[in-house]
Amino acid sequence: MIYLIKKKSVISVVAILLLIVVCATCMANNDVTAVFNNQSLRKVPVYGVDTEEKLVALTFDAAWGADKTQGILDILEKHGVDGTFFLVGFWIDKYPEMVKAIAESGCDIGNHSKEHLNMSTLSKESIVSELDYVNEKVKELTDIEPKFFRPPFGDYNNALLEVVEEKNMIGIQWTVDSLDWKGLSAAEILSRVNSGVKSGSIILFHNNSDNILEALPFVIANLKNQGYKMVTLSNLVYQDNYTIDANGIQHKNQ
Repeated sequence: MIYLIKKKSVISVVAILLLIVVCATCMANNDVTAVFNNQSLRKVPVYGVDTEEKLVALTFDAAWGADKTQGILDILEKHGVDGTFFLVGFWIDKYPEMVKAIAESGCDIGNHSKEHLNMSTLSKESIVSELDYVNEKVKELTDIEPKFFRPPFGDYNNALLEVVEEKNMIGIQWTVDSLDWKGLSAAEILSRVNSGVKSGSIILFHNNSDNILEALPFVIANLKNQGYKMVTLSNLVYQDNYTIDANGIQHKNQ
Protein backbone atom coordinates (compact mmCIF):
# COMPACT_ATOMS: atom_id res chain seq x y z
CA MET A 1 0.00 0.00 0.00
CA ILE A 2 1.36 3.41 -0.98
CA TYR A 3 0.73 6.54 1.17
CA LEU A 4 0.93 9.99 -0.35
CA ILE A 5 2.27 12.66 2.00
CA LYS A 6 1.71 16.27 1.11
CA LYS A 7 4.80 18.48 0.98
CA LYS A 8 3.23 21.03 3.36
CA SER A 9 2.60 18.29 5.93
CA VAL A 10 6.24 17.22 5.80
CA ILE A 11 7.38 20.82 6.27
CA SER A 12 5.04 21.24 9.24
CA VAL A 13 6.34 18.08 10.90
CA VAL A 14 9.95 19.14 10.37
CA ALA A 15 9.23 22.59 11.83
CA ILE A 16 7.63 21.06 14.94
CA LEU A 17 10.56 18.68 15.42
CA LEU A 18 12.99 21.60 15.06
CA LEU A 19 11.10 23.58 17.70
CA ILE A 20 11.23 20.61 20.08
CA VAL A 21 14.99 20.25 19.56
CA VAL A 22 15.60 23.98 20.13
CA CYS A 23 13.50 24.05 23.30
CA ALA A 24 15.18 20.91 24.65
CA THR A 25 18.61 22.39 23.96
CA CYS A 26 17.71 25.63 25.76
CA MET A 27 16.47 23.71 28.79
CA ALA A 28 19.53 21.47 28.86
CA ASN A 29 21.84 24.47 28.75
CA ASN A 30 19.81 26.46 31.29
CA ASP A 31 19.59 29.27 28.71
CA VAL A 32 18.00 32.03 30.79
CA THR A 33 16.94 34.23 27.90
CA ALA A 34 16.11 32.10 24.89
CA VAL A 35 12.66 31.93 23.36
CA PHE A 36 11.69 30.71 19.91
CA ASN A 37 10.49 33.62 17.81
CA ASN A 38 10.31 33.59 14.02
CA GLN A 39 12.96 30.87 13.93
CA SER A 40 15.44 32.91 15.99
CA LEU A 41 16.43 33.09 19.65
CA ARG A 42 15.18 36.28 21.25
CA LYS A 43 16.68 37.45 24.51
CA VAL A 44 14.53 39.25 27.07
CA PRO A 45 15.40 41.29 30.17
CA VAL A 46 13.78 40.72 33.56
CA TYR A 47 10.29 42.16 33.84
CA GLY A 48 9.44 40.50 37.15
CA VAL A 49 10.20 37.58 39.45
CA ASP A 50 8.24 34.43 40.21
CA THR A 51 8.23 34.30 44.00
CA GLU A 52 5.85 33.21 46.72
CA GLU A 53 7.22 35.91 49.01
CA LYS A 54 5.37 39.22 48.92
CA LEU A 55 8.37 41.18 47.70
CA VAL A 56 8.36 44.09 45.24
CA ALA A 57 10.99 46.56 44.04
CA LEU A 58 10.51 50.32 43.81
CA THR A 59 12.77 51.64 41.03
CA PHE A 60 13.51 55.22 40.00
CA ASP A 61 15.05 56.28 36.68
CA ALA A 62 17.20 59.40 36.97
CA ALA A 63 17.98 61.30 33.78
CA TRP A 64 16.78 64.89 34.11
CA GLY A 65 16.73 66.97 37.25
CA ALA A 66 17.48 66.06 40.86
CA ASP A 67 15.27 68.43 42.87
CA LYS A 68 13.20 65.64 44.38
CA THR A 69 15.79 62.89 44.76
CA GLN A 70 16.69 63.69 48.36
CA GLY A 71 12.99 63.86 49.15
CA ILE A 72 12.56 60.34 47.75
CA LEU A 73 15.44 59.09 49.87
CA ASP A 74 13.92 60.73 52.95
CA ILE A 75 10.55 59.09 52.32
CA LEU A 76 12.13 55.67 51.81
CA GLU A 77 14.10 56.04 55.04
CA LYS A 78 11.09 57.30 57.00
CA HIS A 79 9.03 54.28 55.98
CA GLY A 80 11.86 51.78 56.34
CA VAL A 81 11.87 50.57 52.74
CA ASP A 82 14.54 50.25 50.07
CA GLY A 83 14.68 51.28 46.42
CA THR A 84 16.82 51.10 43.32
CA PHE A 85 17.95 54.08 41.23
CA PHE A 86 18.93 53.73 37.57
CA LEU A 87 21.33 56.55 36.71
CA VAL A 88 22.22 58.09 33.35
CA GLY A 89 25.82 59.17 32.77
CA PHE A 90 25.18 62.85 32.18
CA TRP A 91 23.01 62.92 35.33
CA ILE A 92 25.88 61.43 37.31
CA ASP A 93 28.24 64.08 35.95
CA LYS A 94 25.85 66.87 36.96
CA TYR A 95 24.89 65.53 40.40
CA PRO A 96 27.85 63.55 41.82
CA GLU A 97 26.94 64.37 45.43
CA MET A 98 23.44 63.01 44.84
CA VAL A 99 24.95 59.77 43.53
CA LYS A 100 26.91 59.48 46.77
CA ALA A 101 23.76 60.17 48.81
CA ILE A 102 21.89 57.38 47.02
CA ALA A 103 24.71 54.95 47.74
CA GLU A 104 24.95 56.01 51.38
CA SER A 105 21.21 55.47 51.83
CA GLY A 106 21.62 51.76 51.11
CA CYS A 107 19.64 51.89 47.88
CA ASP A 108 20.87 49.99 44.82
CA ILE A 109 22.38 51.90 41.92
CA GLY A 110 21.76 50.59 38.40
CA ASN A 111 23.10 51.59 35.00
CA HIS A 112 20.75 53.53 32.67
CA SER A 113 23.33 54.27 29.91
CA LYS A 114 25.53 57.31 29.40
CA GLU A 115 23.41 59.39 27.00
CA HIS A 116 19.89 57.90 27.29
CA LEU A 117 19.75 56.80 23.65
CA ASN A 118 17.79 54.10 21.83
CA MET A 119 20.32 51.38 22.52
CA SER A 120 19.03 48.96 19.88
CA THR A 121 20.26 51.34 17.17
CA LEU A 122 23.87 51.42 18.40
CA SER A 123 26.89 49.38 17.39
CA LYS A 124 28.40 46.96 19.87
CA GLU A 125 31.32 49.34 20.39
CA SER A 126 28.93 52.18 21.27
CA ILE A 127 26.90 49.97 23.58
CA VAL A 128 30.03 48.94 25.46
CA SER A 129 31.06 52.59 25.76
CA GLU A 130 27.61 53.60 27.10
CA LEU A 131 27.65 50.91 29.79
CA ASP A 132 31.30 51.27 30.75
CA TYR A 133 31.02 55.02 31.26
CA VAL A 134 28.29 54.70 33.88
CA ASN A 135 29.85 51.70 35.60
CA GLU A 136 33.18 53.46 35.90
CA LYS A 137 31.66 56.72 37.16
CA VAL A 138 29.55 54.95 39.79
CA LYS A 139 32.54 52.89 40.90
CA GLU A 140 34.68 56.03 41.15
CA LEU A 141 32.11 57.92 43.25
CA THR A 142 30.73 55.14 45.45
CA ASP A 143 32.94 52.05 45.09
CA ILE A 144 29.79 50.25 43.89
CA GLU A 145 29.76 48.22 40.69
CA PRO A 146 26.26 48.30 39.15
CA LYS A 147 24.78 44.84 38.66
CA PHE A 148 21.67 45.87 36.75
CA PHE A 149 21.04 47.73 33.50
CA ARG A 150 17.77 49.29 32.36
CA PRO A 151 17.63 50.33 28.68
CA PRO A 152 16.30 53.84 28.03
CA PHE A 153 12.73 53.84 26.70
CA GLY A 154 12.62 50.11 27.38
CA ASP A 155 14.29 49.67 23.98
CA TYR A 156 16.45 46.56 23.61
CA ASN A 157 17.54 43.82 21.25
CA ASN A 158 19.77 40.75 21.37
CA ALA A 159 22.93 42.74 20.65
CA LEU A 160 22.35 44.97 23.67
CA LEU A 161 21.50 42.13 26.05
CA GLU A 162 24.50 40.13 24.90
CA VAL A 163 26.78 43.02 25.92
CA VAL A 164 24.94 43.30 29.25
CA GLU A 165 25.60 39.60 29.85
CA GLU A 166 29.25 39.98 28.86
CA LYS A 167 29.51 42.65 31.56
CA ASN A 168 28.05 40.16 34.08
CA MET A 169 25.03 42.41 34.50
CA ILE A 170 21.31 41.69 34.30
CA GLY A 171 18.92 43.59 32.04
CA ILE A 172 15.89 44.98 33.87
CA GLN A 173 12.52 46.24 32.65
CA TRP A 174 9.40 46.61 34.80
CA THR A 175 6.12 44.91 35.68
CA VAL A 176 4.21 48.07 36.61
CA ASP A 177 4.69 51.45 34.91
CA SER A 178 3.43 54.26 37.14
CA LEU A 179 3.46 56.68 34.17
CA ASP A 180 4.44 59.35 36.68
CA TRP A 181 6.45 61.11 33.94
CA LYS A 182 3.17 62.00 32.22
CA GLY A 183 2.22 64.31 35.08
CA LEU A 184 -0.33 61.94 36.63
CA SER A 185 -1.72 62.97 40.01
CA ALA A 186 -0.74 61.15 43.18
CA ALA A 187 -4.11 59.38 43.18
CA GLU A 188 -3.66 58.24 39.56
CA ILE A 189 -0.15 56.97 40.26
CA LEU A 190 -1.41 55.05 43.28
CA SER A 191 -4.23 53.55 41.24
CA ARG A 192 -1.87 52.34 38.51
CA VAL A 193 0.47 50.71 41.01
CA ASN A 194 -2.35 49.15 43.00
CA SER A 195 -4.03 47.67 39.93
CA GLY A 196 -0.90 46.03 38.56
CA VAL A 197 1.21 44.98 41.53
CA LYS A 198 1.77 41.37 42.54
CA SER A 199 4.51 39.38 44.24
CA GLY A 200 7.79 39.85 42.38
CA SER A 201 6.75 43.09 40.68
CA ILE A 202 9.27 45.71 39.56
CA ILE A 203 7.62 49.12 39.75
CA LEU A 204 8.85 52.00 37.58
CA PHE A 205 9.01 55.61 38.78
CA HIS A 206 11.14 58.63 37.83
CA ASN A 207 13.16 60.62 40.32
CA ASN A 208 11.95 64.05 39.23
CA SER A 209 8.38 63.47 38.04
CA ASP A 210 5.79 66.07 38.94
CA ASN A 211 3.98 64.30 41.77
CA ILE A 212 6.38 61.60 42.92
CA LEU A 213 6.86 63.10 46.39
CA GLU A 214 3.10 63.30 46.95
CA ALA A 215 2.41 59.82 45.54
CA LEU A 216 5.23 57.80 47.10
CA PRO A 217 4.03 57.80 50.74
CA PHE A 218 0.58 56.61 49.64
CA VAL A 219 2.09 53.92 47.41
CA ILE A 220 4.28 52.65 50.24
CA ALA A 221 1.45 52.67 52.78
CA ASN A 222 -0.87 50.85 50.38
CA LEU A 223 1.73 48.19 49.57
CA LYS A 224 2.46 47.65 53.26
CA ASN A 225 -1.26 47.28 53.98
CA GLN A 226 -1.35 44.50 51.39
CA GLY A 227 1.55 42.76 53.09
CA TYR A 228 4.27 43.63 50.58
CA LYS A 229 7.87 44.25 51.53
CA MET A 230 9.77 46.73 49.35
CA VAL A 231 13.36 45.66 48.68
CA THR A 232 16.26 46.52 46.41
CA LEU A 233 16.61 44.66 43.13
CA SER A 234 19.59 42.87 44.67
CA ASN A 235 17.17 41.31 47.15
CA LEU A 236 14.47 40.51 44.60
CA VAL A 237 16.08 39.46 41.32
CA TYR A 238 17.71 36.03 41.03
CA GLN A 239 21.32 36.52 39.99
CA ASP A 240 22.18 32.91 39.18
CA ASN A 241 20.57 29.49 38.74
CA TYR A 242 17.40 30.76 37.11
CA THR A 243 15.43 30.58 33.89
CA ILE A 244 13.41 33.36 32.31
CA ASP A 245 10.26 32.85 30.29
CA ALA A 246 9.08 34.63 27.15
CA ASN A 247 7.33 37.27 29.27
CA GLY A 248 10.53 38.16 31.11
CA ILE A 249 9.58 36.50 34.39
CA GLN A 250 12.42 34.89 36.31
CA HIS A 251 11.93 31.41 37.77
CA LYS A 252 14.36 29.92 40.27
CA ASN A 253 15.72 26.55 39.20
CA GLN A 254 14.88 23.75 41.57
